[in-house]
Amino acid sequence: MLNPVTIHTGNLLLSLSEAIDLAAPEISSHQLRVAYVAWRLACAAGLGSAEAERLLIAGLLHDIGALEESEKVALHDGRTNDVEHHCIRGEALLHISPLLAPTAPLVRYHHRAWRDWPDAKINDPDTFGAQILLLADAVERLIQRDTYILHQDEAICDRIDGFGSDWVHPDLLYLFHEVARREDFWLDLTSNRLYSLLLRCGPFRNEEIGLREICPLSLLFRYVIDYRSRFTAAHSSGVAVSAAALGRIFGLTSSEVNMLRIAGNLHDLGKLSVPNAILDKAGPLNHAERALMRQHTHVTYTILSSVGGMPLITEWASFHHERLDGAGYPFHLNAARLDTGARVLAIADVFAALTEERPYRQGLGFQPVKEILTKMAREGALDGRLVQVLIENYGEINTAVTEERRISLANHQRAAAGVDIELLCPYDIPEGMAPESPPSPFPERIETPEDAESTALAATATD
Repeated sequence: MLNPVTIHTGNLLLSLSEAIDLAAPEISSHQLRVAYVAWRLACAAGLGSAEAERLLIAGLLHDIGALEESEKVALHDGRTNDVEHHCIRGEALLHISPLLAPTAPLVRYHHRAWRDWPDAKINDPDTFGAQILLLADAVERLIQRDTYILHQDEAICDRIDGFGSDWVHPDLLYLFHEVARREDFWLDLTSNRLYSLLLRCGPFRNEEIGLREICPLSLLFRYVIDYRSRFTAAHSSGVAVSAAALGRIFGLTSSEVNMLRIAGNLHDLGKLSVPNAILDKAGPLNHAERALMRQHTHVTYTILSSVGGMPLITEWASFHHERLDGAGYPFHLNAARLDTGARVLAIADVFAALTEERPYRQGLGFQPVKEILTKMAREGALDGRLVQVLIENYGEINTAVTEERRISLANHQRAAAGVDIELLCPYDIPEGMAPESPPSPFPERIETPEDAESTALAATATD
């Protein structure tokens, strides 16, 4: 019998927040720092623990709508005037999870200056919270990372004052100066131990969540992971659905099937550390690029392991490039160490990679997919029993994957548009809402088995 999956909410959100900022090293821990400033301002304002927790979580995820690393860096450095789109996307994404939905209005308006709230009351919790996030975000972005913090704290305060009392409410400006006069505020803000400080001392309730709450959270982060590139916009959906379908047909329990779906949603979490230039490359990766790509499963393992409480999901998500013959990566595990869930995820990842479009080729059809999977099983890389189950149920599994991809791609188009979008859970999107898929950029041609095998090797090398 499986042990129940329960994780500490704060640990999960802190880990995922750090993961979002992995894409650009120059903004690492930006959201953690904003969350810390927001929490200290909430304490100074005398807010209750529930509201302080809401502000902290909003700070941890306030830039979740900035999907590409270039957008994140431009926002951080103040090199763009377009601050609305990522706020709109962030609000829509946060509504996917009932646990995070209360933070959505704060994220939606965290770039709105006080002068742009003509009819608002500062004692309204959403208005006050959005203003705190605006101030916290500005403070963090003013920090020069190559300068000792106590050599620049006064200059940062002067810069904040220079924005004017119509930029942020005067009461908040007063609270900020009360907090900022303490050296511990600045030293903790830039500490390498900020994660543990927020986990240990922050306002997180001592609360654990289970599969019911983790499922929508994993879906939310699936979008964040995949929507960095149009070529990966539906990859994790294909992995999650095919893994769940294969596990169900093979006879796994409903809990195990749900865990497979969560693992599929999160399996490429480590790709948040991979530059877009590699994800979007229109061709096979060179040696140096493959080396960078190969870190992603280890990063996934590191992040999910730090959460704790879900060891099987962590392993299944992180071992999807391991092979039964020990020739996979990054841990080089063999059949004795890879359980059924890990084997299912490995097959689902190859299946999804083969059947979806990539920058350098179209998705493959049944015959080449069958030949490649069978060959990998025959050579000892994949589980032959599970491969046979997939082949025998190819139509059912591929139909489910195709539909989920359609929904993911439609949501990606809305996210890319960035205006009045509504990112719904896939199961809630009515038929007919999804726009037509854009025409394929690849010419039509007939795949031969030789072509299929070569593109499969490229696919698995870059995924």
